[in-house]
Amino acid sequence: MPLCYGMFAKYKMFFKSNTNFGEKTLHIFNLNFGPQHPSAHGVLRLVLEMLGEQINKAIPHIGLLHRGTEKLLEHKNFIKGLPYFDRLDYVSMMAQEHGYCIIIEKLLNLTITTRAQNIRVIFLEITRILNHLMAITTHAMDVGALTPFLWAFEEREKLMELYERVSGARMHAAFFRPGGVSKDIPKNLLNDIYTFCGLFNSRINELEELLTKNRIWTARLINIGFVDKKRALSFAFSGVISRGSGIPTDLRKKTPYESYSLIKFESPLGKKGDCFDRYNLRIIEMRESLKIIYFAISKITTGSIKTNDYRYSPVPKHIIKNNMEALIMHFKYYAEAFTIISSEMYIGVEAPKGEFGVFLGTNNTNKPQRCKIKSSGFLHLQGANYMAQKHLLADIVTIIGTQDIVFGEVDR
Repeated sequence: MPLCYGMFAKYKMFFKSNTNFGEKTLHIFNLNFGPQHPSAHGVLRLVLEMLGEQINKAIPHIGLLHRGTEKLLEHKNFIKGLPYFDRLDYVSMMAQEHGYCIIIEKLLNLTITTRAQNIRVIFLEITRILNHLMAITTHAMDVGALTPFLWAFEEREKLMELYERVSGARMHAAFFRPGGVSKDIPKNLLNDIYTFCGLFNSRINELEELLTKNRIWTARLINIGFVDKKRALSFAFSGVISRGSGIPTDLRKKTPYESYSLIKFESPLGKKGDCFDRYNLRIIEMRESLKIIYFAISKITTGSIKTNDYRYSPVPKHIIKNNMEALIMHFKYYAEAFTIISSEMYIGVEAPKGEFGVFLGTNNTNKPQRCKIKSSGFLHLQGANYMAQKHLLADIVTIIGTQDIVFGEVDR
C-alpha cells in the first residue's frame, strides 16, 4: 500500500491464518489521508476505513484552519468587515464580497446604478471563469495530467491582471462595496476584456482536446462519485454538484439579482451525477460566462458607480474640496461606517462553487450583532463519505477534486 496517499499515514493490516488451507483474510484498517496531502485542496484530514484498496467509510476531519471569521465580523463595522469575505474562498474573491454587499444593500434599501450592476456582473463572471479554471486544472493534476494546469494558468494570469487593474490587488480585491463598487473601471479595460473573451473560447477548446475524450481522464471520472437527485437534495448540495445530479438550482435564474434577469444564458444539467458530469458542466459554464460578459459590456452605460446617498458611500473629492461638512461625512463613513436599524436577513447568491449565503442580524449599531456564513464547500464535504463508498483508494482524489473545496470557507 503506497504511503503517497496520505503523509504520515499510519495503518495496520490484520491477517487471520486458516491452518487447514493456509489462506489469509484481510481485515479492515484505517488510513489517514492528509492533512498535508497536496490533493486534499486545503488542510483536510480524511480518515479512510479501508478493506484492501476499497473504501468502506470516509470521515472528514475539519477545523485545522479555523479562524473564527464569523465572530471577528461582529467586532468590525460594516465597511471594515468586507475584506474578510475575500479570504473565505480565496479562489472566488469578488463572488464572496458580493454576497455581503447585497445583504447590506437590502437592509438599507439601497438602489444600485445600472453601470455599477453591469460592472459587478462582468467581474462576477470573470470570477466564475477563474474558479472553474482552477477547479478543472488542479483536478486534472491530481489525476495525473500536468499540461492542462500549465496551459490554463496562463489564461488565469490574464484574468488576475484584470482584477489588479480594476482594484489594485490580484486576489484580495475589496472591489465591491455596499452601494456599488470602489472605483470606476480604467480606460480601455472593457476593450481588453472583450478581446480576452474572443480568444478564450479557443483556449476552452484546447482544454477539452486534452481532457474530454482522453481515455485515462474518462476512465478516472465516469461512474465515480455518483450522487443521485434525491441524495443531492438531502445533502443540500448546490452549484455544479447539484446541477450535475439534474437539479436546476441556479440562483441567477431562480432569484435574479443585479442585471441577470435581463440576460439569456443556460444553466446546464447533468445526467448521471458523476465526476465526469461535473467536469463537463464547469466547461459549459465557462462558455456561458463569456456570453454574459459580452451582454454586460454591450449594455454598460455612463454614470455613477456608487449610490448618491453619501450616508452610505464616500463623498466625491470635488464635493469635499470646499465643504467642511462633506469632509466630516467622508471621515465618518470610513471611521464609523453606518448604522442599520434592528433587523435580520439572509441572502444567497450563486457563487462559482454553489450557493454562498450570508445571514446578518443587527441591532441599531454599525456592526453585525450576528453574522452567519453559509458556504457550499462545507455542505459538499459532508457528502464525501457517501460519494467515496465502495470506490478504490485512488478514486478519493478524483472525488475531492470534483467537489471543488477551498478550506477558507469550510473552516471559516
